Amino acid sequence: MTGRGTGRPTPTPTAAGTWVGLPVERVEDDALLRGEGWFMDDLDPLPHIAEAAVVRSTEAHARILSVDVSAALALPGVVGVLTGADVAALSRPFPSAIGRAVEHWAAAVDRVRYVGEPVAVVVARDRYGAEDAAELVTIDYAPLRVAASPEAALADEAPLLHEAVGSNVVSDRRFSYGDFASALAGAHFVVRRRFRHPRSSCTPVEGAGVICAWDAASGSVTAWSNFQGPFTLHGVAAAALGVPPGKLRLVSPPDSGGSFGVKAGIFTSVVLMALASRRFGVPVRWTEDRVEHLLASSMATERLTSVEAGFTAAGDLVALRLDLVDDVGAYVRAPEPATLYRMHGCITGPYRVPDVDVRSRVVVTNRCPTGLNRGFGGPQLSFALERTMAIAAARLGLDPSVVVRRNLVPAGAMPYRAAAGGVYDSGDYPACLDRALQLARYDDLRRQQASQRSGRPTAGAAGVVTGVGIACVVEPSASNMGYITLVDPPERRATTLPKDGNAETVSIAMDPGGGVSVAFTSTPQGQGHRTVAAQIVADALGVAPGDVTVHPGADTTARPFTVSSGNYSSRFAVTVASAVHLAATRLAERVKAVAAPMLESVPEDLELVDGVARVAAEPDRSVPLRRVAGAAHWDPAGLPAGVDGLALTATFSVPGLAAPAPDDTVNSSAAYGFLADVAVVEVDTATGEVAVRDYVTVHDAGRVLHPALAEGQVLGGLAHGLGAALLERHVYDDAGNLLTTTFVDYPTPTATELPRPTTAMVGSPSPVTPLGAKGLGEGTTMSAPAAVANAVADALGLDRLDTEVDLELPLTPARVWALIQAAEGRS
Repeated sequence: MTGRGTGRPTPTPTAAGTWVGLPVERVEDDALLRGEGWFMDDLDPLPHIAEAAVVRSTEAHARILSVDVSAALALPGVVGVLTGADVAALSRPFPSAIGRAVEHWAAAVDRVRYVGEPVAVVVARDRYGAEDAAELVTIDYAPLRVAASPEAALADEAPLLHEAVGSNVVSDRRFSYGDFASALAGAHFVVRRRFRHPRSSCTPVEGAGVICAWDAASGSVTAWSNFQGPFTLHGVAAAALGVPPGKLRLVSPPDSGGSFGVKAGIFTSVVLMALASRRFGVPVRWTEDRVEHLLASSMATERLTSVEAGFTAAGDLVALRLDLVDDVGAYVRAPEPATLYRMHGCITGPYRVPDVDVRSRVVVTNRCPTGLNRGFGGPQLSFALERTMAIAAARLGLDPSVVVRRNLVPAGAMPYRAAAGGVYDSGDYPACLDRALQLARYDDLRRQQASQRSGRPTAGAAGVVTGVGIACVVEPSASNMGYITLVDPPERRATTLPKDGNAETVSIAMDPGGGVSVAFTSTPQGQGHRTVAAQIVADALGVAPGDVTVHPGADTTARPFTVSSGNYSSRFAVTVASAVHLAATRLAERVKAVAAPMLESVPEDLELVDGVARVAAEPDRSVPLRRVAGAAHWDPAGLPAGVDGLALTATFSVPGLAAPAPDDTVNSSAAYGFLADVAVVEVDTATGEVAVRDYVTVHDAGRVLHPALAEGQVLGGLAHGLGAALLERHVYDDAGNLLTTTFVDYPTPTATELPRPTTAMVGSPSPVTPLGAKGLGEGTTMSAPAAVANAVADALGLDRLDTEVDLELPLTPARVWALIQAAEGRS
């Protein structure tokens, strides 16, 4: 069997019901390759849609004295200009996990707090007119002092961004598990180090887009947007608009040109454009340009981490203290502080250390608000943990692989409950590490490295030096929606309804001809959800994937959804695929019930295979599914008792995701994958240039649903991770101006700059999901910055030096050259 238009063979199942696990061709690709996909810009749902341009602040911190829109309104074709005063009159501040003291509106009201903050929206008959008119809006500012970094915001005399809070530290929580002080006192050696993980951006091919139409008669609004979820933000947007959630309809287009988390923040633009539509009585479209995206969409959270880690002489990690400071920008924009708490249950990573202290602070600065960015919270945590392990190994005179292996959670301990409450469902972490070391030929690398170093006493000697870095990462998937409530102490949580869980609702139906359709609200951005869902349904109903039509994406009035619906935290394989499996299995039971009388049998004796229902013990006794479906549709009065048709809705709720306990432990995700990476770099000591010579990554994602798609997710995550390691970083000056607003200033890796990694899967099926699958796609984004940094530090001998402040990302040639000079001087 050959795939259409490719000439490549399409796999067929080797036995009944085994489509899952085969690398079948993606059903999404045909339309995309033909240019027939339907993206945000292809939507034109209403006639006479006006176009919007956003007037953005040029000041990082200032009072707004006046906004003069007269010149803009005089321009032909301009419908109107929405200002902060209109926003204050027509809406409410966005709800926040930390309360309303940090007041955040859809546009600046009286005061701006970051460069790029919306100040006004110009609505015109076309985009050209809107852009021209936006340039005519005149704003008079009274500048205020700026805190453009977390250090500046934490300083004693720092300007306050939100006086109602009384501090730029808007949340400060301490957590204690076990007895850290006693464990540290018994340690042979202590690593004390400070780490910084900088801001970076997701940069999808397609930017954000919104079309809003306000219905004045019903007081409702419809928003078409390439919003990805989570749908907790639907309620946040509705609250800001002052309408019941049922009055806000969100519709996503069938296709989205990437997101990687960033499009979750579109809900703020939905509110802004809905207000413009309400104010001027016309449907309004806004399309983000690239400068707006880099300047004002959303960024990865910058984190400052101070680590205090105690080790035995043999390299056992016995005590761990983490002091985390997350810079969320000017506002705590939902779902933040998700970056700070998403990894809390697994804050010890893959290591078995029971005595842990954590301090978690949220700091506001005069910078763009942060939000979801691929692996959010994971890269920040893994960088600090994995660098700590490498430093400990160097200072103890041990190989990093020895220290890592000694501390990994062993296979026999699964399921393993981590100190902060994460329940690692399955895995053999040491076996994954051993496989990665084997594929990297680790022992040979160390011998080659020793030979290269012979006769070279200093790190700064001329030439190219080789470094090897290891990173081991726990990859959580399907977030527990309750983890964010850790921002509140237990006594405050006890006064509110508990928040927990992760669930997905799926609708499925068989038509009169035996075709199957399935719908869910996860909004894919290229991951292949249609393909995998079709495979799952095909297995359950004994049909081919081509007989299954999949309708992913949001329409909050046509498809049932939960607050946890959406596409984030690698939840598709865990929650959505499980819900699809559950719905298809229940539909299969109904099909068997309808077919049983036709075959003079009972449902329990039937199986669905190759498009027929048949008696398992007598395969010749069969009936085509199209006949079964036809009977159900054309003779509903004749349906068996308890069967009300071949259409149903099923909800899968992941087990084991309770609200945070009174002791602040929480199982913050449903399933936990694992990966072990080995990075090999070459550092030119004359120029500081770093080249990734080889990269090995071995993953445990449970049962892999589609091998080719899984590999694609690994490669995509690696691109993000290497970008953060070597190239990507948002830079602000002291006045709060962003200096990286184009791809000239903000470089991202291209295909020619990325290594072709060696990848492998070592699966341990999850007991949490019916298919045994775990999430996949964020792991290498978490691991690559740490692995590359460890390799560069190894090449230069940095970890043997005694210093409090660690190397910083990205490892650009200028930064690495400076490290070489500093290391040479200290040596």
